[in-house]
Amino acid sequence: MTRFRPCIDLHEGKVKQIVGGTLRDGSEAPETNFVSEQAAADFAQRYRADDLRGGHLIQLGPGNHEAAVAALAAWPGGLQLGGGVTRENAGAWLEAGAEKVIVTSWLFSPEGSFLPERLESISQEVGRERLVVDLSCRRVEGGWRVAKDRWQTLTDLPVNGSVLRELASACSEFLVHAADVEGRCQGVEEDLVAQLGEWCEGPVTYAGGARSLEDLRRVEELSGGRVDLTIGSALDLFGGSGARYLDCLAWNRRSPQS
Repeated sequence: MTRFRPCIDLHEGKVKQIVGGTLRDGSEAPETNFVSEQAAADFAQRYRADDLRGGHLIQLGPGNHEAAVAALAAWPGGLQLGGGVTRENAGAWLEAGAEKVIVTSWLFSPEGSFLPERLESISQEVGRERLVVDLSCRRVEGGWRVAKDRWQTLTDLPVNGSVLRELASACSEFLVHAADVEGRCQGVEEDLVAQLGEWCEGPVTYAGGARSLEDLRRVEELSGGRVDLTIGSALDLFGGSGARYLDCLAWNRRSPQS
C-alpha cells in the first residue's frame, strides 16, 4: 500500500521548498517556493505527534548541521537523515537520533563515477538495515541517470532494474527524487514511478512533482502500491494549496481494503 512520507528540506539552516533543478554552487540563489518561519524541529515534533514515520530530513548544502541535529532530537528514531553523509559521519548521525542515513554523492568520484566499494564500506559500517541509498536522477536518452551534488552532476550510474537489484543487497530502502520536476507541482514522472514499482522489491520512496492527494492514488495505481510518495511544495504545511497534510494523514491511516 502506497504511503505518504513526510519531508523536511533544509537550506542555509531554514526549512524550504526549492525547485530542484535550480540548486547551484555559488552566489546565485535557487528558485524557492517556500521558506518557513518555523524551525525544522517544529516540523519534526508535528510528525512525532502524528506518529508519522519514515520521513526524510535532507540537508541541501552547508549551514544546516545545527537545525538537523535539533530536528533529530525532536523526533528520535522517526526521521531519515541525508545530505553530506559519508562513512565517517554516518554513525554520528545515527547516534544523534536518525532512524537511518541516506547516502548519495559520497558513493561517487568527483567526476561522477560510481564507487561500489564505498557502498559496501558504509553498509558494513552502519548495517544494511540502517542505510538508504538515494538514487535521485535526471532523465537522459533511454531512461534516467543518478545526479549527485544536489542534482548538479550527472553520474555514470543508470536507474534501472538490474542496478536496483544489485544495490539492494547493501541497503534497506531507496529514495528517488525526480530532479527535473522537483518543486514544480506539475505532476509526478509517471513512467519512472511505474518502473520503480516493477523494479523494486523492498521499500522505495519517490519524490518530485506531486501536486495533490490524487497523486497518492495515482502512484499507488502505477506502482501496484509498492512505491511511497513525498509531497513537498504542494502541501499546505509548506505554503501549498494542492494537498492538505491532514488528508495525507488520513490516507495513511485507511485500512488496506479501503
